[in-house]
Parts: sequence; C-alpha cells; structure tokens
Amino acid sequence: MTKPDAGGGTPATVALQRAGIRFTAHSYAHDAGAAGYGLEAADKLGLDADRVFKTLLADADGTLVVAVVPVSGQLDLKALAAAVGAKKAVMADPKLAERKTGYVLGGISPVGQKTRHTTVLDETVELFDTVFVSGGRRGFDLELSPADLITVTGATVAAIGRVR
Repeated sequence: MTKPDAGGGTPATVALQRAGIRFTAHSYAHDAGAAGYGLEAADKLGLDADRVFKTLLADADGTLVVAVVPVSGQLDLKALAAAVGAKKAVMADPKLAERKTGYVLGGISPVGQKTRHTTVLDETVELFDTVFVSGGRRGFDLELSPADLITVTGATVAAIGRVR
C-alpha cells in the first residue's frame, strides 16, 4: 500500500488505507487559473485524459448520486438517471456538493466522502489497468485499479459518459 506523498492524508487516502486498497498518490502544482481541474491534472501528470476521471454530483429524482466520468468527456444526465432508475437527473448545486462530500470543487473524490451516496462509474473505467481520481484536494490525484475503485465506492458501472 502506498502512502500519500507530501501534504498529508485526506479522507480519501484514509478510506483507502482502512480498506487495505493499494493506491499511488500524485501531487502537482494546481494553477488557480486552470480552465478545468481534471484536464489540468491530466496535463500536469502527463496522462491521457481518458484515464483521468472527474467526480460529479447529480440530483436524480431528489436523491444525490455520484457520477464518475473521464475528464475528456461529459456526464450524460439522461444515462445517469436511467442507470439509477430515476426519471430525471440534473447537476447538484455546487455548494450542496461540497457540503455533502466534505470536499471542495475541483477536489471532490469519489472515495471517503462525508456522506455515502449511490455511485456510478462510466464503463470506460474498465479499459485501463489503473485510473486516476481526485485525492480530496486540488492538485492531488490517486491512482488505483478500477476494480478497487468499484469496491471502495460500492459503485455500479454503466455508460454514463459522452464525448465532448
């Protein structure tokens, strides 16, 4: 099991360590002027943007749902709604997302959230040996296997992403 690098642990790293899940922590200097947090991570870590996943919160018929999709694309809200058996899904209010996850925008991790939510990972997660998700703060990503990400979040996998 890899410990987080300089900067200490986050709720995400603590949750992974408690679950006995192997991960590698990757830090980079976050640029406050970056256009997109996930694309910035892919660029600064020298990764294919399809392999870096962003964590979004949506409201599906009144229930908050975590959606995890590649930063190279977008969340398909209709597909997310269908994946959780809802009629409609809309993006959650950013302040609500921060309050319910315990993380700031641009640093929301699918792991170690303050409140556990139904989680859906885009099916492309299974194309890679390892994927990258936010580690719980801007400028900090975690690399882990898709199977471990599915296990630790209790996620289902569905086609919820679309190409930009």
